[in-house]
Amino acid sequence: MKHDPIARDGWHLILIAFLSSVGLYLIRPWLALIGGLFLVFFCFFFRNPRRVGPLLPDDLVSPADGKVMAVTPVAHQEDLDGPAVCVTIFLSLLDVHINRAPMSGEVFCRRYRPGKYLPAFKSHASALNERNTIGIAQGARKVLVHQITGFLARRIVCDVQPGSQLVQRQRFGMIRFGSCTELVCPQEVTVLVKPGDPVRAGVTVLARFPKQDT
Repeated sequence: MKHDPIARDGWHLILIAFLSSVGLYLIRPWLALIGGLFLVFFCFFFRNPRRVGPLLPDDLVSPADGKVMAVTPVAHQEDLDGPAVCVTIFLSLLDVHINRAPMSGEVFCRRYRPGKYLPAFKSHASALNERNTIGIAQGARKVLVHQITGFLARRIVCDVQPGSQLVQRQRFGMIRFGSCTELVCPQEVTVLVKPGDPVRAGVTVLARFPKQDT
């Protein structure tokens, strides 16, 4: 599969920054530095590093780069038909913003909720901010991933619809300019991270299902 080192979601911004640099150079050569700084920032922000590895059928890998903010029990999660645990990840402007599938499976739901644009590191941002949710099912195992906007994040990108098939680590979207991502798992998983831990999408194992009988 062809790999784009820079996410296509940022190509138009990179082009605008490049053309602005050229235009500013024609006015005053030193002004091109302004456009150049934006060009470098957009190339950095929309970077799309390869994340490959063996499939881990019992493990849930991180859906985002960043730092774990909280691990929160949920009394009842309707989509998962019971109690759950939510791992909240904060993404700074310096983190890769590509979202990846925590496990292989079929997308069984996608929901969008309008909301506010509070700073993503606030504890109540998840409940109030704009949010997109996808659910992934692999047999009886189900998880949810919330893409949540922040103070600077003004656009959620989601590439999948119900019925889409995802492979673990596969990109399914991104959030522009600082945000929060949550993984909601059934209560029976063993959570392997704690608040403050750095995580990498498709690399860090956040939680593990009990092994299935074969």
